[in-house]
Amino acid sequence: MNAFLNGTHNALREKVRNFAENKIKPAIGDFEAREEFPVDLIQSINELNLFGMQTPEKYGGQNSDYLSFIIAVEELARIDSSVAATLAAHNSLGVGPVLEFGTEKQKEKYLPQLCSGEKLWAFGLTEENAGSDAQGVETMAKKKKNGWLINGHKKYITNAASELAGGMSLVAKTGIRSDGKKEFTAFLVSRDTPGYSARYMKNKLLWRAADNGMVYLNDCLIPEENQLGERGQGIKIMLKTIDSGRLSIAAMGLGLAQGAFEMAVDFTKKRKQFGKPISNFQVISFKLADMAMKIENARNTLYNACWLKDNGHSFGKQSAMAKLYASQVASDVASEALQIFGGAGFFRNDEYPIERFFRDQRLLSIGEGTSEVLRMVISRSVLND
Repeated sequence: MNAFLNGTHNALREKVRNFAENKIKPAIGDFEAREEFPVDLIQSINELNLFGMQTPEKYGGQNSDYLSFIIAVEELARIDSSVAATLAAHNSLGVGPVLEFGTEKQKEKYLPQLCSGEKLWAFGLTEENAGSDAQGVETMAKKKKNGWLINGHKKYITNAASELAGGMSLVAKTGIRSDGKKEFTAFLVSRDTPGYSARYMKNKLLWRAADNGMVYLNDCLIPEENQLGERGQGIKIMLKTIDSGRLSIAAMGLGLAQGAFEMAVDFTKKRKQFGKPISNFQVISFKLADMAMKIENARNTLYNACWLKDNGHSFGKQSAMAKLYASQVASDVASEALQIFGGAGFFRNDEYPIERFFRDQRLLSIGEGTSEVLRMVISRSVLND
């Protein structure tokens, strides 16, 4: 029960949970161990109509509220973070900027294939020297008579390199403004653009079944109509997109914490020490109580931020709070759950994949705004209120 939820939300949760339990859970461990992106498994998500959920029906979407999308991510992350990350990045960072800032022609061209799951779309901000400092983007776009010529690279980009990757929304430096500051503009660049290449990144600590890639742009000539939004508004478009994207990362933290907590509860009832289940010991039961309290608070914080967004209110501060808090809760719960498992938690176990959860949570305090940057965002908002 939750005051923010209605019957539609509850039905969606049940549908996604059943799918995750029956289709993702039995298969994902092997993909994770091989560091292989599960193409068929990802495409099967389309039977739930989760791609482009918040997109209007005329473009192939479900016209769902944002909270519905967040619940879907939460339920996927309860079972596996790699799959959840794929959907989260595609919907919030991929579809999001096209839907909010794209022209009608761009929406008609890109959104139907992104809502069907035929292609996944990426978000190109991070580079070798650009991340927390968005102004550090070095990728260049030069205006030509027949369009824009782009050169540069993007790094650690989710949904960029698999056979499903269709391209990305990216930001590039397009000149110097009249005030002497750098000018940045956003663009839509398809993967089939000559000069566009991507490499699947391996040897990751976490999200080992997710597609994180390096993208190289060498004299990529795109038509002028592929400019996304107004010239010079690229950084604003990227950062506004991240405000919404932080909610999906918070949902991943919440779902991961819920999954780790449920594993720990089940294990404490089965594991015996000193002649009785370890759940009977106060030191263990109090750990579980603290986990449950943190998860409840994280859920309410996140759902409140989603309610603000869905109802047209400012939500940037609450989005930062939700992401910061949920990522910390995921870290705390995964760590305490591993402590409860003891040595049994150090090894791969398809029934209790707590070691995977412990690894996967580590990205949440870094991706889409580090915890340090989020504290800056929140403090500035508090001081300017």
